[in-house]
Amino acid sequence: MVQQPSGPGVAAGRGEEPGIGVGTWAWGNQFLWGYDPQQDAILAATFQRAVQLGLSFFDTADSYGTGRLQGRSEQLLGQFCAGLDPAQRQTLTLATKLAPFPWRLGRGGYRRAFAASRQRLRGKLDLVQLHWSTRRYAPWQEGPLLDGLADLVQQGEVAALGVSNIGPQRLRQLHAHLAQRGVPLRSLQVQLSLLCPTAVASGGVAAVCRELGIELIAYSPLALGLLGRSPGALSPLPPGPRGLLWRRLWPGVQPLLAALERIGAAHAASGAAVALNWCRAHGAMPIVGLRTPAQADKAAGALAWQIGLEERQQLDQLAFAAAAAGTRMPANPFEST
Repeated sequence: MVQQPSGPGVAAGRGEEPGIGVGTWAWGNQFLWGYDPQQDAILAATFQRAVQLGLSFFDTADSYGTGRLQGRSEQLLGQFCAGLDPAQRQTLTLATKLAPFPWRLGRGGYRRAFAASRQRLRGKLDLVQLHWSTRRYAPWQEGPLLDGLADLVQQGEVAALGVSNIGPQRLRQLHAHLAQRGVPLRSLQVQLSLLCPTAVASGGVAAVCRELGIELIAYSPLALGLLGRSPGALSPLPPGPRGLLWRRLWPGVQPLLAALERIGAAHAASGAAVALNWCRAHGAMPIVGLRTPAQADKAAGALAWQIGLEERQQLDQLAFAAAAAGTRMPANPFEST
């Protein structure tokens, strides 16, 4: 059972909360997000609007894109970023994640993948991340791959190193190993939302990140868009797997959606903005998927305010009650302990 946060520091980030980043998982993903190349002009306008609004962190991965479109997200992000003037381009942080596919072995296993990602990103790559842990199924693979990424940092090929889908115990081990090499572990990216609050539970990775000075990044902060809906009738449903998941979670998520709507009304904001600011109130930077300029406007608008401590605690209670009742996002099967 997931336990609610306890002890000092559970509201880390208050007063100096993290910003909001942009996720690009949907750029090139046909299976879950219905991507079509004809959407590229809208995605370019979305990127430009996000930059205009001060959103400066963009996250992608070399595995993003369905089938023959694998790498499409990086390609589009690199293309859009290259269209900026050099001074504006320099203000952005572009982060990618490299997948530990079974054929990527040894300390040099990521060399070609890193070079390919940097090429798709037009040379602008600031943070490289191990996409997921192999601890559960190939524990011998993870260490050498991470050392290879640390080599890239020490050789000046990339500025910073992060990890993703790592649990608290393994996070401490990796941090200690990299510290011995003199390579800082910059960030940890995990699934975190009101429908997946494990990271901010007692003993979760959020507390470890605060202790070790690791930046916490929250992916899927809106639970595949579900937390952006209003309570009541579930219509229309998104197509495919997202719709099936929404249908299963819909009855149990009603108290959370009602609370998001109520808190949002008090701040003249949307429920989605409240969900993003809940992550920020826990010291995590949410990376929200953007596909339209209007979505960029809404995401940036959440930066103008913060939820109060009592509001955050109310949402904590609802989130952990929902999780205990089985209303929660599926866990990432590759996340380590």
